[in-house]
Amino acid sequence: MVTSKVKEVMDGKGVSIRDLAKATGLSTCTLHRARGDLIGRCTLDTLRFIATALGVKVKDLFEED
Repeated sequence: MVTSKVKEVMDGKGVSIRDLAKATGLSTCTLHRARGDLIGRCTLDTLRFIATALGVKVKDLFEED
């Protein structure tokens, strides 16, 4: 199972959903999905946009159990 660390990374950098939506061009709905249990359904491009905006690598956005 894949567990999202997006919220953790966002909190650590002080980035809100609105800030991230503005920086990535993604909808807040998509970002909520990436922050939760549905991260496994996000495309690699979506994760790349998020990672780039947060200044981390894609692999830093999730962990596998």
